[in-house]
Amino acid sequence: MEKNYVHVMNGMNIEGRNVVHSGIAKSSTRLEIPIESFQPAESKIDDAGALFVLESKGTWVHAGYHLTTSIAGPSLLTLPFALVGLGWGPGILGLIIGAVVTFYSYCLLSRVLEDSETRGHRYLRFRDLARDVLGPAWSRLMILPLQLTLCVGAVIGMVLLGGESIKIIYLQYYPNGSLQLYHFIIISGAAMFFLSQLPSFHSLRYMNLISLITCLGYSICIVSGAIFTGHSKQAPKRDYSIPYGPASKFFNVFTSFSLIATNYGNGIIPEIQATIAPPTSKKMFKGLIMCYMIIVCTYFPVTISGYWAFGNRASANIFTNFMTIHDVPLIPMWLLILSNVLVIVQVIAIALVYSQPVFEIIEGRASDIKYGKYATRNFLPRLLLRTLFVAFSTLVAAMLPFFGDLFAFIGAFFCIPFDFVLPMVFYSKYFKLSTKSFMFWINALIIIVFTIVGLLGCISTIRQIVLDAKMYKLFANV
Repeated sequence: MEKNYVHVMNGMNIEGRNVVHSGIAKSSTRLEIPIESFQPAESKIDDAGALFVLESKGTWVHAGYHLTTSIAGPSLLTLPFALVGLGWGPGILGLIIGAVVTFYSYCLLSRVLEDSETRGHRYLRFRDLARDVLGPAWSRLMILPLQLTLCVGAVIGMVLLGGESIKIIYLQYYPNGSLQLYHFIIISGAAMFFLSQLPSFHSLRYMNLISLITCLGYSICIVSGAIFTGHSKQAPKRDYSIPYGPASKFFNVFTSFSLIATNYGNGIIPEIQATIAPPTSKKMFKGLIMCYMIIVCTYFPVTISGYWAFGNRASANIFTNFMTIHDVPLIPMWLLILSNVLVIVQVIAIALVYSQPVFEIIEGRASDIKYGKYATRNFLPRLLLRTLFVAFSTLVAAMLPFFGDLFAFIGAFFCIPFDFVLPMVFYSKYFKLSTKSFMFWINALIIIVFTIVGLLGCISTIRQIVLDAKMYKLFANV
């Protein structure tokens, strides 16, 4: 056996020049590949961003918290609306397919990360894996820009949603109040500012446990509210036919699929797996099981009850359906307020999770590994740069309160590549799957189908944005 030179810093294995021959998964696919057939580029040991932000101290339970927060969020409020363009059968089928395919793809990506660790190299970031599997150009020109846009977009969207939820609560007490939406967005951003100073991804673990609980909580509130509304005297007339003309029906199908894809989106699987203390074997799989148990317990009940209660009148935010034309709730006020409070708590947690890849990049360039994480030399740049990022996200959310209209576009253009395409590409290329193997063709089929869905979803969502453009106004009080 060759000697393996491994540097250990802050709980993370940094690759040496030789590779360990033992500890490799004994699958037929793996045994066909010589150990030397894939040599990942050597990692930097002076990477402050990775060592400070992506410190590897967590367990599989903590990974489950992070995964649940990054996937099962308030975006599920759009799922009843997704069924408006699909109807009962295709809509539920789309939810099932989304769950099965993303669970499969995340498991494949985790397997690649685990296998590379057995070779003496541990990938901590999506772009590092892409660099060694696809090449430096792909990593620099496609993966990094797409992931950054996805993360920044998610942060902006969550700050906006937090402001909208605060406004809903405000209107229950002051129906004719003078405060505008951007005031509440600033409040949402201020809450994120204080919590954004938590130093690492791992330090969010208990907050993400609270996020998991709040997701279950407001999902129960939504289901209860939908059942209450559906059986009340004020129940709206329900129509489950698919509205719009032929052209709109065609485009809305792909808009709906994009919304579903966004709800299963992640885009930061390697960064989450990087928070697990080595060895990581099987730990991420357990975390994924936990996450998808929460998904099944929330996505399907919310979708079915919301669409049942409102039919093709379901809005892009199910809370809107609980309000009448005069802002009088169709459900008890306490239930509406409780639901929004729980949403506010979770959106801040989600914004913090998707900030971590951004923080990792900026701190990797601004921090000095020679000093400690809490040294003045590193603390002051962290405070300044994180504050500027939160301020930027809050400003964009306040200026563009119609950002929710871009949500389906984000799903089509960003989530589908990261969650339905790239994991299959990485797995097939990393393990050099034979074109004669069944798994190769399963992966190829998924890549082709979801690439087409993503392209059509981009076209349909851009079309909808153009149609709604006349309603857009900076700092609008929507």
